[in-house]
Amino acid sequence: MKQEIRFRLNSQDVTMSVEPNLTLLDMLREELQMTSAKRSCEQGECGACTVIMDGITVNACLVLAISVDGAHIETIESLGATTLHPLQVHFKDLAASQCGFCTPGMILSAKALLDRNTDPTEEDVKEGLAGNMCRCTGYVKPVQAVLAAAKDLREQAKQGWERSHEFR
Repeated sequence: MKQEIRFRLNSQDVTMSVEPNLTLLDMLREELQMTSAKRSCEQGECGACTVIMDGITVNACLVLAISVDGAHIETIESLGATTLHPLQVHFKDLAASQCGFCTPGMILSAKALLDRNTDPTEEDVKEGLAGNMCRCTGYVKPVQAVLAAAKDLREQAKQGWERSHEFR
């Protein structure tokens, strides 16, 4: 028997009816045509299906859709709608992804980290990306991309603060 849920997806309100055994991954991919969360291990081991739920990364393959009632879900589609997010810029510029399969999950894990910690160490970044398996890169370039994006975001925040405190 379907159950109605209401949640925010990439800052948009969504109301829909879902079967109790439907996973968040299936809801995103099959019902909402948001295919950035990838289907891979379906056991929460690889991170390809990573999304952000209420500020915390989750494996969408392990989360039942009914449990997102009232939650705010972010997918990679929430980033870079008009201009690329610094994470996307640095992943591209530093060639931090090769085949691209893990990239959405890795960028969302990095975003969740940077939302919590604006000045992460290399170890912080490695820990933040630990739930994401990448068979291509060896993780060096993704870590460099996250550190570069963190620096850019700090500089943007500082410039914004300075502009907001200018004498008029």
